[in-house]
Amino acid sequence: MNFDDIDITELRSRQGEKWQTYPSDVLAVWVADMDFPPAEPIRRTLAQMLEVSDLGYPVNPQPSDLPTVFAERAERRYAWKVDPRQVEVMTEVVQGLYTGVLQFSEPGDGVVIQTPIYPPFLHAAAETGRHALTSGYVQGDAGFEIDFDQLASLGSQGGRVFLFCNPHNPTGRVLRRDELERVAQIAIANDWIVISDEIGADLVYSGHRHIPIASLGPEIEARTITLMSASKAFNIAGLRCAVAIFGSDALKERFNALPRHIRGGLGSLGLRATRVAWEECDEWLEAVLVYLKANRDFVADFLRAEIPAIRHFSPEGTYLAWFDCRALELGDNPASHFLKKGRVALSSGPAFGEEGKGFARLNFATSRKLLTEALERVANSL
Repeated sequence: MNFDDIDITELRSRQGEKWQTYPSDVLAVWVADMDFPPAEPIRRTLAQMLEVSDLGYPVNPQPSDLPTVFAERAERRYAWKVDPRQVEVMTEVVQGLYTGVLQFSEPGDGVVIQTPIYPPFLHAAAETGRHALTSGYVQGDAGFEIDFDQLASLGSQGGRVFLFCNPHNPTGRVLRRDELERVAQIAIANDWIVISDEIGADLVYSGHRHIPIASLGPEIEARTITLMSASKAFNIAGLRCAVAIFGSDALKERFNALPRHIRGGLGSLGLRATRVAWEECDEWLEAVLVYLKANRDFVADFLRAEIPAIRHFSPEGTYLAWFDCRALELGDNPASHFLKKGRVALSSGPAFGEEGKGFARLNFATSRKLLTEALERVANSL
């Protein structure tokens, strides 16, 4: 796969949110889709399904083999032993967030969230009648760190559910084992149910390693629901397939007390593509990570040379760069300035919570040519 070979005309013909939200003169580097085509085994499988019109209902209520495929992959990649019987196939990770909040808390309860954070975390609390108890990531000289004292202080404020994210979106942190152990200790001490979004688990750069929080030990495992998907790492988000891994029978039983049909059915294309991704596409993934790492480093070098006023720490995982633009004095939402003056679309920082004011998020999962043009548009807008 030549990741440099991306046609902007083809991108603009795609009907997804990333390239259809703004006019055609705007360069889109916001929604967390990669611009690269999926791996050939995925493309071939989908083409074969279309060739024989294999678009009927999939096995109901869930395929018998995908939980096993995931369990084998979890042990291979993360040294995490998962019982396939504790794996539930669902439509998407966000669905798991909402279902978990609904099933493990009551209206008026607190939901613990570490900000800045992927906006659906905040929506999951607000839209279900809960209230967000936020603990901010602290920006230090070397990067973003968890404020453990502040996180622990939320224990007395009525929190029932802890929505956790690692690798972290938008900062790109991949938490070390010692950090995860402290998070786990706080969750256990406060009797929080942990709903852990680990959708970026496969998007981790050399020198760092993803550790599922549920793998730390039986006590934290028993209170954790882990949410994972092939959607981000293999660029198949539109096919809608994810898994929830339950640390105990009690968690799974309570989660599934919300009937599956309320969550909606599963799609044949997503199920097959996910299986192929996890079984046949790791070589493609490794090549993507090499390219993304080079793009990540290019972003850092460009900012140092051309826009040093934007503070930025290279992410340890994900393909998202979190820009601190406060020194530029562009207001709470610098993305609106870059859109208006530079015709380049970044994600709005305030959408990620109060700690996102003055920030913007850039998606660098595109060709080097388009990434260069996007950064140049940011620079020229200033």
